[in-house]
Amino acid sequence: MRRFASMMSASAMALVAGAAAAEELTVAYFLEWPMPFLAAKADGTYDEALGMKVNWVAFETGTAMSAAMASGDVQIALSQGVPPFVVAASAGQALQTLDVAVSYSENDNCVVATALEIDKGSADELAGKKVAVPMGTAAHYGFLRQMEHFGVDVASLTVVDMAPTDGAAALAQGEVDFACGYGGGLARMKEHGNVLLTGAEKEELGILVFDVTSAPADFVVENEALVSEFLAVTAAVNAEWNENHDPEMLAKIAAESGMTPEEAEAAIETFAFPSVEEQLSPKWLGGNAQNFMKGVADVFVEAGSIGSALDSYAAAINTAPLAATQ
Repeated sequence: MRRFASMMSASAMALVAGAAAAEELTVAYFLEWPMPFLAAKADGTYDEALGMKVNWVAFETGTAMSAAMASGDVQIALSQGVPPFVVAASAGQALQTLDVAVSYSENDNCVVATALEIDKGSADELAGKKVAVPMGTAAHYGFLRQMEHFGVDVASLTVVDMAPTDGAAALAQGEVDFACGYGGGLARMKEHGNVLLTGAEKEELGILVFDVTSAPADFVVENEALVSEFLAVTAAVNAEWNENHDPEMLAKIAAESGMTPEEAEAAIETFAFPSVEEQLSPKWLGGNAQNFMKGVADVFVEAGSIGSALDSYAAAINTAPLAATQ
């Protein structure tokens, strides 16, 4: 990360300083969600590269991140789930996806209480059960798609809106029959139940699970160079992690995410951090992500979670700042 900071030219730093309308930047992120950027956060690399103080605020859901960006309290959300992003964009909030923060099909799932002895072969027995789901999130979308796959009528279920950590507690206490979530909440859910489908099985069904870095469109327009340098720090530290899996980095990541090194390592092993080149390819932001967002929106409309979907989500993705990091 210090290697990256030394690579920044004086002209680039001057451009960032000139483009920034604010003297400080506030970024939303998740605790118990170990990612390489946390090592850069610990080292103050973002502050050094951007030439300003970066404030980090932890959130429990991506929907709360959208609300904070709408109020102006947060300028950038790092690792916002695609579903909450789509929900906000569909409602008319002018947000833009800036990069693919992480892909994690194994780290977002639904867990059924062990005592029920229900697996993918008997999933139809979930009808009429009670489930904890963080509404409007990636876990919500995955829940809807899995129920559709198994032929379980969501209307027959009692769906309770709960953050993953609360859902895990409810599952442990027998207050719900199954729960859906991610991160540390999912890990605790697995202590009291089993997943219906593996990450690979979900991907075969077209259930992608990834987060994005997002920001209000007007902020990006007014601060494109600043945003690009922010993304460049993230890309550099992702590349460093992908190359080395350095134990020192892991220790910083764990501390910043509020996890033990062992917990952080177990979680981050299920994550993938695509390179900038990969992110700009058709598989991701070069076309597929736009189509995927439309699919997510249509599923939410059909489920009655949102009133309507946009005709296209192409305008909700801005690859210019990311492309400028190359």
